Amino acid sequence: MNPTNFLTELKRRNVYRAAVAYGVVAWFLTQLTTQVFPFFEIPNSAVRFVVIALAVGFPIAMLLAWLYEFTPEGIVRTEYLHPGQARSIQHATGRILDFIIIGALLLVIAMLIVGRLPFYQQTGESIVQKSIAVLPFENRSEDKANAYFADGIQDEILTKLAGIGDLKVISRSSTAKYKSKPEDLKTVARELGIGTVLEGSVQRVGDRVRINVQLLDARVDTHLWAKSYDRELKDVFAVESEVAQEIADTLRAKLSPSQSDALATAPTRDTEAYDLFLKGEYEEHQAESTLNAELFDRAQTLYRQALGRDGNFALAYARLAYSELYRHWFVSNLTSAELANVKPAIERALAIAPVSPDAHLALALFYYWGYRDYDAGLSELDRVSELQPSSSTSRYYRAAIYRRRGEWQGALAEFERAAELDPRNSQIPTEIGSTYINLRRWSDAEHALTRALALDPHNALAARFLAVTYINSTGDIRRARQAFEGVPTENKISVASAWGSISVMVDERVYLDALEKKFADALKAWDVASSNTPEARLRQLEARVGIHVLAGQGAAAKSECEQTRALLEARLAERPGDRMSLIALAWVYVCLGRNTDAIHVAEQAADSLPIEKDAVAGNFFLAGLAEIEANTGKPEEAVKILRQLIRAPAGQVISIARLKIDPVWDPIRNNPGFQKLLSESEAETVHK
Repeated sequence: MNPTNFLTELKRRNVYRAAVAYGVVAWFLTQLTTQVFPFFEIPNSAVRFVVIALAVGFPIAMLLAWLYEFTPEGIVRTEYLHPGQARSIQHATGRILDFIIIGALLLVIAMLIVGRLPFYQQTGESIVQKSIAVLPFENRSEDKANAYFADGIQDEILTKLAGIGDLKVISRSSTAKYKSKPEDLKTVARELGIGTVLEGSVQRVGDRVRINVQLLDARVDTHLWAKSYDRELKDVFAVESEVAQEIADTLRAKLSPSQSDALATAPTRDTEAYDLFLKGEYEEHQAESTLNAELFDRAQTLYRQALGRDGNFALAYARLAYSELYRHWFVSNLTSAELANVKPAIERALAIAPVSPDAHLALALFYYWGYRDYDAGLSELDRVSELQPSSSTSRYYRAAIYRRRGEWQGALAEFERAAELDPRNSQIPTEIGSTYINLRRWSDAEHALTRALALDPHNALAARFLAVTYINSTGDIRRARQAFEGVPTENKISVASAWGSISVMVDERVYLDALEKKFADALKAWDVASSNTPEARLRQLEARVGIHVLAGQGAAAKSECEQTRALLEARLAERPGDRMSLIALAWVYVCLGRNTDAIHVAEQAADSLPIEKDAVAGNFFLAGLAEIEANTGKPEEAVKILRQLIRAPAGQVISIARLKIDPVWDPIRNNPGFQKLLSESEAETVHK
């Protein structure tokens, strides 16, 4: 057929108009489904089905437009029409299609106009309107040491709001990044994904306190209301409740009876106990951000002093237990007896306040961090989410538990949900990045960790994981060093629960020198302990022993190894299940030539926490066993473990690129099995 005739025939048969009408209607249906389906919680798969169906339907619709016309007798094939009838039907059909096109366009315009009106934007905008960030309260007291008090008032109001299910409340760790009165509220709203902001100031003079608060629509930077409270200190609890209630009323948030009760409940009636508690909270926040053992101890002392004033202070019991568990997991493990002693404080808190979200959170972490009882931990986290719907913390720990169980996709999904309520907390993208590392999804890991460092350039864990990403993906030591450039040397980059491999024992920042065989530089980094505490001194000795063994200097360092052995064996006599000490002792035995003993204690550490029990830490201890076997004349056993790990989601500890450059594997580098492992494609070993 002549191209000109073909185009004329397309026009005659109204195919052009049919295409335009189909496109407009398809666009309308796509917009309708994407806006309405989420409102009724219809799965995204249904939206995808509609889009695919519309795409598949287009060529079918065009074919039908080519083949058929509408007549008074019904739908007939076009070629069966005589010329006069065809012209008449063409005109009528064209009018019908024009009407469809104009009608569809009017609907689209109406959607665009109405979509800008407040009453229409219920599915998306109502969520933004019922969302709030409580910014740090300004301390206007002459005594600047009262900063803890202003922080505490802000924290308590935020906590009360977080218990309202109809509100989206941004976590403290995200709002803490901002000033008390930021200059650009619209930017704050965009970055936090919220509609309203609460600003405030606190001035304390003796037993009196003045609290000024103002609620603003952050999207247009306008006041919704402002109020001042000049009260006695003993009335501060009523002020916190009033502020939270007025915010809920202004945002038209619906409260259940239990949520209304929670707003009105005061944590204690003893103002001195409350003051001690707020000081403890201030120290606790500092301790968690620095992982400083002394700050944890100070916080716990203040919590106990508060409890000494008020033995029914449930929140103080819960926070004391939380602090002890946090220190146990991230700084120094408790003994079995010490861990068991944490439980009574949680039980006491729950006996006093059965619906305390903080008490249920402490119990969840007691099960998780204390005993890796994941089911019990998840059950308690469910309760926390019920009692405090805007708790990003419960979602964060749920993600962490899923990851320990090897449920990687579930973990990533929960971390993303936590980020919605805590969008400026750099720790969440840090954990997302570390999860991607395990899965060997290197580019995804780099993206998440780069974002974490953009939020907090001093985030030592994010820098550590980014360095691991560069080393384990391509063996790029130069970029790994660059990852640490913004992180102060005193910032801790490993935690008590992440030990197992020698790189963590030595410190992964220092281990970069070992990767380049610069052992003298690595030893120099550990010339001085981080503090004068016995734990810091032992940490220094452990790292130096590891470096000496890697450098082949075990004989020369015998006296240092003997000193470390005595300290570790004494520690294990007190803490028989301390896996970190077992791995460190294994390296000491390698240094002293006690290979059989080295393998025995390394096996003990790995067997005590198998991958089936902990899909994250289990990899570290199994890799630690392989490292010991490689350095004690057991190459076949080491290669067997490596082959298992290289095919598992264990990208933090083992990758082909890392095996090629890590000196810990030098003793078996010429082993045929090891060489064969190096020749395998990384793509074949990635966990899907």
